[in-house]
Amino acid sequence: MRKGGHLLKKAYLFIILGASFWGTISWYVRHLYEFGFTPMEVVILRAWTAAFLLLAYLVIFARQEIKLHAFKDIRYFIGTGIFSIIFFNFCLFTAMQLSTIPVATALLYTAPAFVTILSFLLFKEPLTKSKLISLLLTFVGICLVVGIFPLNIGFVSAKAILFGLGAGLGYSLYSIFSKLALETYSTLSITTFTFITAAIALSPFFPYAEKGALLINPFVLFYALGLGFLPTAFAYIIYTYGLNQTEASKASILTTIEPVVATLIGIFLFQENFTILQFIGMSCILAAVLFIQRSSSNKVHIQQSA
Repeated sequence: MRKGGHLLKKAYLFIILGASFWGTISWYVRHLYEFGFTPMEVVILRAWTAAFLLLAYLVIFARQEIKLHAFKDIRYFIGTGIFSIIFFNFCLFTAMQLSTIPVATALLYTAPAFVTILSFLLFKEPLTKSKLISLLLTFVGICLVVGIFPLNIGFVSAKAILFGLGAGLGYSLYSIFSKLALETYSTLSITTFTFITAAIALSPFFPYAEKGALLINPFVLFYALGLGFLPTAFAYIIYTYGLNQTEASKASILTTIEPVVATLIGIFLFQENFTILQFIGMSCILAAVLFIQRSSSNKVHIQQSA
């Protein structure tokens, strides 16, 4: 029992560390903006470095994971790589540029609400009472975070709100497409193929003539490789390790440390404003996330007991 408890604590630690590293994305992004990179160019840098590092990891430690079972399976990774990763990263980085890191991160965490709606529309999953409560909490949270309530429409620009919600929608699409791919591939394989697909798709669009020389700047390399390593490849690898040692529902709850870390970075490193009402709004959104995950976990336990 003692050994099992130690392994569980270790798994929780890895999950929390992985999610905390996810929360540091904004630090690398903001510094890359200082060199003149646009949000889409930062997305390209993240895709390139993450694809390279994840592929290198699989080559060294898990070569059996580098296998495309059927050519038609590329459609799954076009979904996760282009319609999700590229789209949500672009929207998230743009929202950070247009508003603040806490606001952008809070809006990103509307993803579970989008998953609930899309699952209802695409997979005919029922809209239970708990899911409807979660959707209501998410809506109230959004209103508080962006300043729509109490009647402060100009607090966050409409453009920033749209990109923030776009990030949440794009992030939710990863769950939708990967749900199909999980029937054949492991989560690590899906993530690696996802970033490889994104990197290949984005390569023609990088302004090599204008900014190619920046790629040999040691500071740019540091932030670009850092973005692909710590909050992407490394964070995902240690999160996956922890996930394999515990329940997915518990792991999902632990990942809510990500927006907390991102918010603290925005406030203390970049001196961004974050009001009490915005804090309450983010709390509502995170409460909605936890409520959805808890209801899903209870449903699984009920089905297992039946």
